[in-house]
Amino acid sequence: MAEDAGDSIMSCNTGFVYSNDFTTYRFKDDHPFNQMRVVLAKELLEATGILEEKHKITPRLATEEELALAHSKPYIQAVKKAGQGLLSEEEGLEYGIGTEDTPMFKGMHEASQLLVGSTLSAIDAVLEGRVEHALNLGGGLHHGFERKASGFCIYNDGAVGIKYIREKYNYKVLYVDTDAHHGDGVQWAFYDDPNVCTFSIHETGRYLFPGTGNVNERGLKEGYGYSFNLPIDAFTEDESFIDIYESAFREIADYFKPDVIVTQNGADAHFLDPLTHLCSTMNIYEHIPKVAHELAHQYCNGKWIALGGGGYDIWRVVPRAWAQIWSVMTEGEPLTGNLPEKWLEKWQEESPVSLPSTWNDPADAYKPIPRKAEITEKNNKLLEKALQLIHNQKKFNS
Repeated sequence: MAEDAGDSIMSCNTGFVYSNDFTTYRFKDDHPFNQMRVVLAKELLEATGILEEKHKITPRLATEEELALAHSKPYIQAVKKAGQGLLSEEEGLEYGIGTEDTPMFKGMHEASQLLVGSTLSAIDAVLEGRVEHALNLGGGLHHGFERKASGFCIYNDGAVGIKYIREKYNYKVLYVDTDAHHGDGVQWAFYDDPNVCTFSIHETGRYLFPGTGNVNERGLKEGYGYSFNLPIDAFTEDESFIDIYESAFREIADYFKPDVIVTQNGADAHFLDPLTHLCSTMNIYEHIPKVAHELAHQYCNGKWIALGGGGYDIWRVVPRAWAQIWSVMTEGEPLTGNLPEKWLEKWQEESPVSLPSTWNDPADAYKPIPRKAEITEKNNKLLEKALQLIHNQKKFNS
């Protein structure tokens, strides 16, 4: 029985999945995907005093049988060989391994196995009732496919995790992806499954990898009507992002009525991110988890698993954005004011850029976008189309 939306959702029992070994998932020194951002976020939370040892969950490795829930066995074997230096370049390319995006590295199977296992540890902690919510910033690798690596992702922990939920717990899963890149690997893994609803808000694929995630990607066969995409325009700012994210999320949750919510929390929609073209500030990273938190309590008795994802300004953006998820999970509200001096003093010595001193971005953080009205109008039309699809599906199902 879902909780009344008016019930207090403050001070929730929450678990933080973490291992220092998350940093072993490392392609090469100049690669944009750098798991030091998880360490930075964790230490930022510890410095604020809201993350303590009692909150931490030590992750396990996923078994090969669990990996095979979403990946082919030949692919898993290829990843193992690559990590041992035994996979040829030609063999690797067949599986998307050894490309510029996903180079081979020593121990890549074990490093990837840990990220999947960390998501499974988060899932079990929530669904076995040990915590209401769990945060796994090491996960969220949403581009991996059944037999192919893609977009910095070797194994897709979200897809494995949702298959695991379906098999072990038989819950209906709502997957919500706010990464600037379309959550393609998770969407396609459940494209024909009516018990898994996927919702991705991302920068339009006209300009950005992976080029998918159009509004008309609606699902297949029994899964038709359970895939939702909002490909927003480049240079979208806070107000438009928040408006269409919240409006669509509320409608989709009401339509699907999930048993558990899994969110992927890429932090690459920020105007400082070097790989994308959106213009959000820290405002959206305060708002994104607040809506997820509220709806998890409204529909799922609080059952919410949050994962990491993209985010390539690892110093100025990702630690603050990810820390806000934890603050909302535990306290019900985002952090405000100044960042802890202890954290700033430690990491400014290593940061190649000047670190921000506050949780929020200044009002004049970037130059005004001249096309703001046009972009907002395009996004509103996109939302109208998506909401109409939801309403039509409700009528069809009733």
